[in-house]
Amino acid sequence: MSRRAGTVVDAIARGLERLGVISTERFRPTMELALPRIGTGFAIMSKQTADLAMVGIAVGTTGTAGLAFALAYWEVVTMLGLGLAGGTVTLVSQNYGGEQTERASIVVKQSVLVAIAFAIPLMAAFFLFAEPLIGLLANDSESIHHGSVYLAFVAPAILFELLNLIASRTYTGIGDTFTEMMARGGGAVLNVILSALLIFGFDMGVAGAAIGTTLSTGFVTVVLAWGMVGRNYGALGMEPSPVPITRTGPLLDVGIIRQLMEISTPEIGRRLAQGIVVFPLLWITAVFGPVIVTAFEVGRRVRSLINSINWGMSLASSSLVGQHLGANEEDEAEAYGGAIIRLSLVIYVTAAVIVVVFAEPIASIFVSSPDEVTQAAIFVAIGAISAVGFGIDGAAAGALLGAGATRWPFVSSLIGRYVFALPAAALGLATPLGIAALYLAFLLETFVPGGINYWLFRTGHWKAVSRRYRPGSATDTD
Repeated sequence: MSRRAGTVVDAIARGLERLGVISTERFRPTMELALPRIGTGFAIMSKQTADLAMVGIAVGTTGTAGLAFALAYWEVVTMLGLGLAGGTVTLVSQNYGGEQTERASIVVKQSVLVAIAFAIPLMAAFFLFAEPLIGLLANDSESIHHGSVYLAFVAPAILFELLNLIASRTYTGIGDTFTEMMARGGGAVLNVILSALLIFGFDMGVAGAAIGTTLSTGFVTVVLAWGMVGRNYGALGMEPSPVPITRTGPLLDVGIIRQLMEISTPEIGRRLAQGIVVFPLLWITAVFGPVIVTAFEVGRRVRSLINSINWGMSLASSSLVGQHLGANEEDEAEAYGGAIIRLSLVIYVTAAVIVVVFAEPIASIFVSSPDEVTQAAIFVAIGAISAVGFGIDGAAAGALLGAGATRWPFVSSLIGRYVFALPAAALGLATPLGIAALYLAFLLETFVPGGINYWLFRTGHWKAVSRRYRPGSATDTD
């Protein structure tokens, strides 16, 4: 970091400390972990956003609507992987923080095996049943065709993506977010290049977007695998994992798999609750036609880009809270969790204001006619505001995840999305609210679980839960 950049960072840290957001001594470790992860998240989320924009240009609204339906299924894959990797980061960070590196390596090996077991049936389902799956959501033949083509061609990427998430969370758990940022960032750039070449150069439309995603995701897997087995990256600045996958130790460790799944299952449920709610929401949205489906998806994509912040803040919260709990420093773990929640809120509000101001120019990137731009701009603005709820939710849930307390965040996700957001959207079909009900659903989907998870963090019960998973605990000998 240059001297000028360091001075700016110091000034920001002091300003945030004066405002009571986060102390300067906690700001640097937090941002050192978070910034590369934010870059990683932005790179990953931008791939689908770029694909949506390019398909819109090359194919039109039926192509973007079909892609929206297919991306809903891909989101389920991502959420499943994030949930499984949530258990990985908890156990890796606590064991690494407790200087139990050999056990942390075994955790990573078990996570990889479980990821492969999850991936195989999903790949088969995407490839063999692509058209019926899209047909559950879409009601026009062109959208079904485009969506099923994407789903079939992206099927091999499922295995790559799940393995990438395990590797990414392993690096996060040991405090290295630069290596994964470089790998993921390189994959994102490759994805855009390949998709553009295949969509426009070879006139492959939606299939080109899917093939570009598959090839670039596989590239990331190869790059991360090099470091995950302990190999050096040379002059790239990336580091081999200090908890590498090796041939030594047991291939299967039932005790660790039990702990991994005990932590991961509620987190998988929480993540899947986020992803699966998109299906009934898209079904409701499809009633209003492909233009509204496209506008809805544009709002979701922009919100996902903003939520790249959570890739850093949530994971920094999990890692730092988990490491301090592993070292039996509960007060410091709580201080870090609270500070990161406040910092996340400040960053999200700032990002949301910027996006709301520029909502119409942003919408015009994806659609062209004035009516389409107007409708998409509203969804972009509402999505940006709802992203603030994601900020609270992610940072608070991250702290709980670092402690291994994943059950209640799962419940809060169910409540926010299925008790509040989905019924609110359904009002659009049964009342004069119409499309406005979708706006309300956007807001409830994030702010309700965000508020619940913040309250759960404030109770402090998660510290007691964490004692079950620390090195030397009773369950450690299972």
